Amino acid sequence: MTAHIDLARPEDAEVIAAMVGELLQEIMSAVSEKAFNFHHQDTEARARGWLIDGSYLVLLARQGGAAVGFLALYQSYALYTEGAYGTIPEFYVRPPYRSRGIGTALIEESKKVGQARGWRRLEVTTPPLPQFERTLAFYQRHGFHISGGRKLKVLL
Repeated sequence: MTAHIDLARPEDAEVIAAMVGELLQEIMSAVSEKAFNFHHQDTEARARGWLIDGSYLVLLARQGGAAVGFLALYQSYALYTEGAYGTIPEFYVRPPYRSRGIGTALIEESKKVGQARGWRRLEVTTPPLPQFERTLAFYQRHGFHISGGRKLKVLL
């Protein structure tokens, strides 16, 4: 059974927030560090607001009516990209649904969204850690190339 992919609507914010929590927990377990703060209600409210104002797009994969994965996108700008481009800040397929083509379908749909919006490229960050080698290989199989650097942050 293949997944059906749609653009999420504000009423999908609750299930998106739940999957973001699952994603963050999985990452923190892999790195053995509490790298993220997660509050379901706050995340749901942010997702709903950003879906309403259009600043955050979410491709939501459903199978048999149940949400099984999602890929989030937002538009970015940089002079080095020669125009607007898309960033994938969050991408998650629930474990029982992995290796069934759902992630591939989400990536392919994100490329179509980007082309329709005139984006020059899509960018995604994955930690340069051994725990995420499968993730890196997945992206590379789908045409992503390492473009250098590491993602760093400072809290404000």
